[in-house]
Amino acid sequence: MCAGKSRQPLSGLSNCLGSTTIDTPSEIAADTGADTFAAASADTAPGTTAGAFRALRHRNFRLFFGGQLTSLIGTWMQSVAQGWLVLKLTNSAFALGLVSFAGYIPVLVVTLFAGVVVDHVDRRRLIIGTQILLMISAFVLAGLSWFGVVRVEQVIILAAFNGLVSAFDMPGRQAFVVDMVGREDLPSAIALNSMIFNGARVIGPAVAGLLIAMIGVSGCFLLNGISYIAVIWSLFEMRVPVRAATRLGADMMKHLREGLSYIWAHKASWYLLVVVALNCGFAVQYTVLIPVFAQNVLHRGARGYGFLLAAQGTGALIGGLAIASRSEAKALRHNLIFGIFAAAVGIFTFGLSHSMWLSLAAQTLVGAGLINHMVTTNTMLQLFVSDDLRGRVMSMYTLSFIGLAPLGSLEVGIIGERVSPQAAVLGCAAIALVCGVVMLSRLKLIAAAQTKIEGASHVA
Repeated sequence: MCAGKSRQPLSGLSNCLGSTTIDTPSEIAADTGADTFAAASADTAPGTTAGAFRALRHRNFRLFFGGQLTSLIGTWMQSVAQGWLVLKLTNSAFALGLVSFAGYIPVLVVTLFAGVVVDHVDRRRLIIGTQILLMISAFVLAGLSWFGVVRVEQVIILAAFNGLVSAFDMPGRQAFVVDMVGREDLPSAIALNSMIFNGARVIGPAVAGLLIAMIGVSGCFLLNGISYIAVIWSLFEMRVPVRAATRLGADMMKHLREGLSYIWAHKASWYLLVVVALNCGFAVQYTVLIPVFAQNVLHRGARGYGFLLAAQGTGALIGGLAIASRSEAKALRHNLIFGIFAAAVGIFTFGLSHSMWLSLAAQTLVGAGLINHMVTTNTMLQLFVSDDLRGRVMSMYTLSFIGLAPLGSLEVGIIGERVSPQAAVLGCAAIALVCGVVMLSRLKLIAAAQTKIEGASHVA
């Protein structure tokens, strides 16, 4: 799901436009300039990388792979440290939800317009700019914590700033993937992106749990800021054609309407986005309460909190390895359904558990389920869309998994504080189950869309 480094998984975690046909590489080259895809293939390594690792044939993606892994370890360290800092400052489930809410709101307001910008600027330069801003934010939080003057209000303000930057960063990174590898290796690149993200999720939280006890949360924030250097360096080193920026002027709303019209007309994409919105906006928001479970239910403290997040990352890493080489249409549909129902069962089990080992197992299942759902959805949407609308479509994908999260995180925080954390998590599991039922009822529609795309590709 990630292609560069965003501030953190935005708490919960972490499309199409045009007709239902897709462009072949030759057609895209004609539309967007032959140099783009020539460059994507010119830097491939000798030989063929099989199955899941095909995207690593591309020099640009290999650079990205190393920088991204380093950077995201820092991101997950900050995610754990920030949640622990807020809990220590307030001891409030509501405050945890409020920080998440602050991070989501700018994304909700700005993302659709950011998608139009992504389609009209050089994507690499845009991502470099957002990464630098997020690095500065991490250093500011490290300084505030180091000097002992940090307050929860400051954490909320920085979360809102990070959310604003991420509104441009996330669709930009998603759309940039095809610039690195071309359309042929896009499914492999998306799966590997998620594997990087979740490999870091295994390492980062576990390391953070230890470092919080050794050097405090400020050290985690500092290391996160330093880790941005890796992904910024990798972006500078890439050989990709510079995309000419075009003026938007008064056409911003026209371009935005084009994207919205496509999603509304392409019903398979519409339902994929609706289910992502509900699942990520409400079901996945149980993660807001993981610090509360670690501290007050399982009694394992910061180290236990880190291992609970790492367990989810382990499940996602295993799930990513399993699905990365399965890109045929039927397998994608199976991944989609398995992912939603597996996450629902895992969340339900986590909500009832008082055992650390059972909670770790539940988190692992949730991780495997979520990566199946999100990677498959991302892959389908990107295969449906033409390149000239990719930024707008990916902004809608970003909005779908972020848009309802402010409400979801607040809801989970309020129920967790006024009723019980267990009741809040079980409610999240029920919503995930409903999402699975909805997806099952629309599976034939998705299969028909896939068949139409395959037919158009063969004709081309």
